[in-house]
Amino acid sequence: MSQILIEVDELMNEFNVHDYVIVDTRSPEEYALCHIEGAVNIHDIFTYLSTSTKEGLIEMRQHFADAFGKMGITQATPVIFYEEGMNSGYGQSCRGHYMAEYIGLQTSRVLHGGFSAWRQAGGPVNDIVPATTPVAFSLTSEGIDLIVDKNQVLAAINNDDVTLLDVRDVDEWIGQSSSPYGKDFAPRKGRLPGAKWLEWYRMMKPTPLGPRMKSPAEIRAECENIGLDFNKPIWLYCFKGARTSNTYVALKQAGFTKVATYFGSWNEWSRDPSLPIEHVGTH
Repeated sequence: MSQILIEVDELMNEFNVHDYVIVDTRSPEEYALCHIEGAVNIHDIFTYLSTSTKEGLIEMRQHFADAFGKMGITQATPVIFYEEGMNSGYGQSCRGHYMAEYIGLQTSRVLHGGFSAWRQAGGPVNDIVPATTPVAFSLTSEGIDLIVDKNQVLAAINNDDVTLLDVRDVDEWIGQSSSPYGKDFAPRKGRLPGAKWLEWYRMMKPTPLGPRMKSPAEIRAECENIGLDFNKPIWLYCFKGARTSNTYVALKQAGFTKVATYFGSWNEWSRDPSLPIEHVGTH
């Protein structure tokens, strides 16, 4: 099983002996108030939007190579991402891990339970911005197959070789809302024709330390409940690639290997009237 999640106690035990760079994905305002001691802030991990065009993806890869390099992160630097809680930032810490893998970073993990769990456990925090030494983050082709574009998705519709998996909130799945940012934020409502649905929240369960990922067996059971074929590639989509990243981490933890994301997701698909959509009641 891929060990993407790192527990709070594990990080605390290694805090002063391991050469991690810890990345806070929250807003600059939240970071400035209080953060994990020594953490740097890269909020673009959550806010950055990209189309799935060749040009858009090249630009995004370079953007994050520059952002990571500015914080002293190279391909070989071990990185740990965190957000406030596993469900408070739409999976933005997982988006950090996903983006790191996509641009070829060799080791990245997600703090399980996030900043809230860290504080509950008494982990060291402060409001000091650490000094960083910029380095070069040289891009290679490593990780590029983690993203599929809208043309690949269009070809996969009604293609039984791939499972399109919608992980958005229920109001988006049934077409009552176009996005988490308002019902009419995007021009069209609906879903990809033939997609299966597994709401991203179902990858987690409540605990005294806040929402946490379910066990691999529980995640696989959730997938079985919707008839997911474990042998087919799974292509995830949401609105902008944050909630899909949460699901990506869950699926990888559960042993799934053939997982990619349509990163443009509904934000891109809904804005192209030539692309087909399915409405509630037609599935």
